[in-house]
Amino acid sequence: MKNKRLKIIITAAAILLLIPFIAMQFTEEVNWTLTDFVIGGALLFGTGLVIELVLRNSQKIKYPNTLLVAVIILFLLIWAELAVGIFGTPFSGQ
Repeated sequence: MKNKRLKIIITAAAILLLIPFIAMQFTEEVNWTLTDFVIGGALLFGTGLVIELVLRNSQKIKYPNTLLVAVIILFLLIWAELAVGIFGTPFSGQ
C-alpha cells in the first residue's frame, strides 16, 4: 500500500509537469527553463510526500485535516510567489 501511494505521487507530479512542457511546444507564452521544472518537481513531490506523511500518521495527529489544508495552502502560496511574486521576495518570478 505504501509503495502504491508513492507511485501515485510520482506519477501525479510528472503529469502536472507535462502540462507546461506540452504548452511550451505550442505557444511562446509558456517559457520554462530546466530550473523551473526541477523546482516545480521538487515542490510537487515534496508536497506529496508531506501529505503522505500526514496521512500515515493521521491516528497520532490531533487535527490531520487542518494540517492537510495548511500544507496545501502553503504549497499554493509558494507556487504563486515563484510564479508571479505576490509577496515581492527575491525568489519571485518577476
